[in-house]
Amino acid sequence: MLESILSFSIKRKFLVLALVLMVAGLGVWNFTKLPIDAVPDITNVQVMINTEAAGYTPLEVEQRVTFPLETALAGLPGLTYTRSVSRYGLSQVVAIFDDDTDVYFARQLVNERLSAARSELPGDLEPELGPIATGLGEIFMFTVDAAPGATNKDGSPVTPMDLRTVHDWTIRPQLMRVPGVVEVNPIGGYEREILVAFNPEKLLAYNLTQADVVEAIAANNQNQGAGFIEQNGAQWLLRVPGQAESMADIGMIPLTETNGSAVYVKDVADIQNGQGLRTGAATQNGREVVMSTVFMLIGENSRTVANAVANKIKEINQSLPEGIDATAVYDRTRLVDKTLQTVETNLAEGALLVIVVLFLLLGNFRAAFLTALVIPFAMLMTITGMVQTRVSANLMSLGALDFGLLVDGAIIIVENCLRRLSQQGEKPIPLTERLSVVFEATREVIRPALFGVFIITAVYLPIFALEGVEGKMFHPMAITVVIALLCAMLLSITFVPATIALLFTKPVKEKHSPIIKGAELIYRPALKWVLKGRIVVVALATVLVVVFAYQATRLGSEFAPNLDEGDIAMHALRIPGTSLSQAVALQKILEQKISEMPEVERVFAKIGTADVATDAVPPSVADNFIILKPRAQWPDPNKSKEQVVNELAAIVAPIPGNRYEFLQPIQMRFNELLAGVRAELAIKVFGDDFDTLTGLGAEIEGAISNVEGIADVQVEQTTGLPMLNIVPKTARLVQFGISKAQLQSQLATAMGGTVAGKFYQGDIRSEIVVRLAETRRSDVEALAYLPIHLPDGHVMPLQELADLELVSGANQINRENGKRRVVVTANVRGRDLGSFVADVQQAVADKVAIPAGYWVEYGGTYQKLQSASARLSIVVPVTLILIIGLLILALSSVKDAMIIFTGVPLALTGGVAALMLRDIPFSISAAVGFIALSGIAILNGLVMVSFIRELRRDGHTLEQAIFEGALTRLRPVLTTALVASLGFIPMALNTGIGSEVQRPLATVVIGGIISSTLLTLFVIPGLYRMLHRDKPVSTGTEHVIK
Repeated sequence: MLESILSFSIKRKFLVLALVLMVAGLGVWNFTKLPIDAVPDITNVQVMINTEAAGYTPLEVEQRVTFPLETALAGLPGLTYTRSVSRYGLSQVVAIFDDDTDVYFARQLVNERLSAARSELPGDLEPELGPIATGLGEIFMFTVDAAPGATNKDGSPVTPMDLRTVHDWTIRPQLMRVPGVVEVNPIGGYEREILVAFNPEKLLAYNLTQADVVEAIAANNQNQGAGFIEQNGAQWLLRVPGQAESMADIGMIPLTETNGSAVYVKDVADIQNGQGLRTGAATQNGREVVMSTVFMLIGENSRTVANAVANKIKEINQSLPEGIDATAVYDRTRLVDKTLQTVETNLAEGALLVIVVLFLLLGNFRAAFLTALVIPFAMLMTITGMVQTRVSANLMSLGALDFGLLVDGAIIIVENCLRRLSQQGEKPIPLTERLSVVFEATREVIRPALFGVFIITAVYLPIFALEGVEGKMFHPMAITVVIALLCAMLLSITFVPATIALLFTKPVKEKHSPIIKGAELIYRPALKWVLKGRIVVVALATVLVVVFAYQATRLGSEFAPNLDEGDIAMHALRIPGTSLSQAVALQKILEQKISEMPEVERVFAKIGTADVATDAVPPSVADNFIILKPRAQWPDPNKSKEQVVNELAAIVAPIPGNRYEFLQPIQMRFNELLAGVRAELAIKVFGDDFDTLTGLGAEIEGAISNVEGIADVQVEQTTGLPMLNIVPKTARLVQFGISKAQLQSQLATAMGGTVAGKFYQGDIRSEIVVRLAETRRSDVEALAYLPIHLPDGHVMPLQELADLELVSGANQINRENGKRRVVVTANVRGRDLGSFVADVQQAVADKVAIPAGYWVEYGGTYQKLQSASARLSIVVPVTLILIIGLLILALSSVKDAMIIFTGVPLALTGGVAALMLRDIPFSISAAVGFIALSGIAILNGLVMVSFIRELRRDGHTLEQAIFEGALTRLRPVLTTALVASLGFIPMALNTGIGSEVQRPLATVVIGGIISSTLLTLFVIPGLYRMLHRDKPVSTGTEHVIK
């Protein structure tokens, strides 16, 4: 079959060229449809359930909301685990499903269970599903801010409430219509409400209660339709308007009458624009603003959506009130473009180096040009494949592409054709003869070349065995490489022979380049020595393998190198119970300090929980985003990011009442998705008793705080939430005939407020809330004298019916898979994750006694490293055994298969040595490098051994065959090795955004190729000579490779 494809390609060369150009054209068209991203979307399938439970303490939320919801979800098909957080007034349950579950199906399942669970929840609570987005869906953030001195139309200054109103009713509805946007989630400012602030003394004077005010507003703020009547052939609609059109109308709602005159709402209460009670705030550069986060729908392309949002914001800005401005503060496109630039640079420089090497080593312009043509054509075909398999172009998917590998097959074929054509002498040869020479020369090497490329493709199969997050990160890489190699293989057997037949019309003179000539001069005597002292050579190689195998066990390990995003995320933790206004004041001081750093462009923060509680955090927690200027604008552009973080830590450390964790925006979300915590290592302690868990958390923190490389050690803040308990005196309640429910209802209205109706103004709708004025609400001493209305019409001060006591309660309660847990988190700086975790585990085991019924688990990115390593440790050996099997099948000789296979351990020694030299820990990226290496090593060995066998079959003696074979294959072996390693050099040396992820892989491949080439040129001839006697080679099933 191969031969018929070859002869067809050579005879119908113009047709083949036309087909290749058509496929390339398809690739160009597909390039416009190729989704582009910074990193693969690794998010798991998760459904978030938020339930607002106003006034409930964390323990009550856990007991009455979280627990029933978790129980209802148990047993859902595809559910892998649940985690939840219960804090004051909010329950958040996250259900995580198998990766192959459709997210819409998962949401439907959860919704069905929720409708069943609603009967278990307190009456007025309504669980809601979070947005159809993931942690990595936060692609765009913008602030709504007023220019200094900006005023409204009526001349009043613009307030945070005005900013929030503009956001909610002008900006958000327009952004929600941008394709791919699923949620626009605001934080900060105040939601507008109409506050009816009653005066208790005036209510007493008129003998009215708070409930009377609420009922009166509810009963006098409705429009009513009364059908229609027909009059003189026309149809008249009947309307009874009753809705308040202005705040003055609310004041004119009647409550009662005394002595023939009416008492109105305005007589007992002040009606004003009020500020809703809020759970979060936002600041930027030391000023309070409204901030909003745009969430992208699962599965959309972040670059496209972020671009569309940015353009829409520019458009919306033109229609905003004067002095109010929406400004983008975080745009994922910036990171995507920077990483893309890194990838483009690597690929362009790699291609350039490969082409230069081809020109130098092949010594023939047309041959080098033809081989180099394989690169763009294979790439264009790969793009079509990526679009079809829905792989986006990102750091990982393009990270392992090496143009050197793509042209390997083509080099072997072109080099052999050149050699054979040059043997035809000086005279021009007729077309038919030339075609037959090309056909023969290609046929000679096509099988080992194709077989080698096929093996390189096969070694990528273990990556497909990775599951979960690690699978999502590395599958795109394997898919792209396999598609590219298959395309290059196809081009090698069709396009390359066809073009050789077309281009080489004149006699070919084989010019060995000076590099190859020099190499031959050194190689010839060295090879003679190797064949004589083969035992020493093989022994030395064995020693090398053993030494580096031992060194490999001492390499550090991490899951994947951290992508430097160019920005910093700083998590500020304050004392539990810190009020929002206090947190904002602290935040302003913090931001002013940070802004003084010359490298910082801007700093903004989200404090507490946003409107949609995607992050269920109390006001004592702030997420700071520190956006750095481009390096060129730094005073010292060579300063490392780590240095900047250390300087930052030193600046913020003196500010009292704060603790910090330093990460990066996407990395923080990555970690959170992986383990539900934002740090790199999470030590989770499970058990039942809250106090025991808190104690164990503190013990573990103490035990690990001295481990080398540890940073940002934090125990979850579980306690310390101040609560004012108003405890009813049961005996007094009985005496005065008032129930607890009646007392609670009056206090809830006075302090928390009761919604009496809605107030409409164009598109804007606000709630009408009845409660005490803000000054009275916050006066704790006056609270004791709050008048409580008794059923018999009398009034009592609150202190007669209840005691007031200040207590400290639970701050928040975390659960995982239905069990309470406390988490100790830590980041690692300046050393690898694997050995760091080993030290931490040792410290915990030595110093902390875990009681019965409690247990410890280690999570975070470390968990992923463990599961990926465990899977690879099974799959990689299986693949290597498979490759040995393929070699035996192809060569029908176990001996020769094993000779070639020795290339793998020797290639790995070079990879390990390169990692050690550059002080790079072992990671899954490096593992992918080792996988690619084993394929390259086998390819080189295969080409040489099959050539030696060929010569022996032609009647050469063993020594002669080895000597001639090794010398003849020197050029293709050197060329493929140089080309493959040079293709990776830009990747290994680049320092752009995103280069950290590709560096281990490139380093391993370059180191390995150097050692594997030396091995192919020296150890394989020596080994072959040791293991073979001088007799003709068998011609068994040689047809597989011949």
